[in-house]
Amino acid sequence: MQVKLKVRRYNPEAENPVAYQQEFTAEVEAYSSVLDALMYLREYVDDSLAVRCSCRGAICGSCGVRINGQATLACKTKVVSVAPHGETITVEPMGNMPVLKDLVTDMKPFWDKVRQVTPWLQPEGLEPEGEYVVPPESMTHLNGVMGCIMCGVCVSDCTALEVDSNFIGPAALAKAYRFAADPRDGESQERLRALNEYGGIWDCTRCMECVEVCPKGVAPMDRIMALREKAMAAGFTNTYGARHAEAFSDSVKEGGRLDETMLAIRTIGFFNVPKLLSMAPVALRALVHRKLPMPSPFHAPIPDVHQVQRIFGRLEKKL
Repeated sequence: MQVKLKVRRYNPEAENPVAYQQEFTAEVEAYSSVLDALMYLREYVDDSLAVRCSCRGAICGSCGVRINGQATLACKTKVVSVAPHGETITVEPMGNMPVLKDLVTDMKPFWDKVRQVTPWLQPEGLEPEGEYVVPPESMTHLNGVMGCIMCGVCVSDCTALEVDSNFIGPAALAKAYRFAADPRDGESQERLRALNEYGGIWDCTRCMECVEVCPKGVAPMDRIMALREKAMAAGFTNTYGARHAEAFSDSVKEGGRLDETMLAIRTIGFFNVPKLLSMAPVALRALVHRKLPMPSPFHAPIPDVHQVQRIFGRLEKKL
């Protein structure tokens, strides 16, 4: 079968190195992957096409690209799944990373962020007296996050990284959870302290893109939320993120719905007048565009709010 591809090209050694789209036609089998189509192009059509791959079995994580606007592994993506009726398949390099050539990106920023979270166990003491036997039930919840193959797909589509390169990113934070939640690690408190700073766990916008694109079901955003819970339980609550989470919960618990005006004030702090005043222009623009409800001192609870409060009570008992 023939498949049409529109590939984003970029050659840094060209006289005028600019990115452009080039259309190709590849001959592949019905069961072929997008990577098979790219390999056909490189072998039989244009040997200058740069694409990274290795195992072709969704294990090594080398072939991360954007297909039709969403990051994924090219070897795991079947042609018929993205072009069931012969549509043109758009293939681009991953985002949030520099492009070296065509579909190959520089993974150094990715690995720098992973190293930033100290991705290894730091047990207490210099030398253990014997083998540390871990109960299976205490490690079961880590099985999912340990399935990460470091492909960078989640980082590619992270919306927070698009606007702030200081954000550690979903892959590194998922890796941080793997060690912070490991009972053998003796530096969990220090890990949470570091992750509670700017660029850490509170900078995630919860867009769920990393969950959507992860080829191994690691669900990085879920791990970030778990790290937030651990940080707050450990006493790291003096941040905008922690106060926002507590204010959100308290607002729903008290009235059965969200009081957005008080949410902002509680997050910033009643006595942080300069910061509150600096947010006034943003609030006014949001109000003009009907993105913010009219502030009111009378935020009446919803009917039967006690039912909501009962749910909160049950959850608090479990915790």
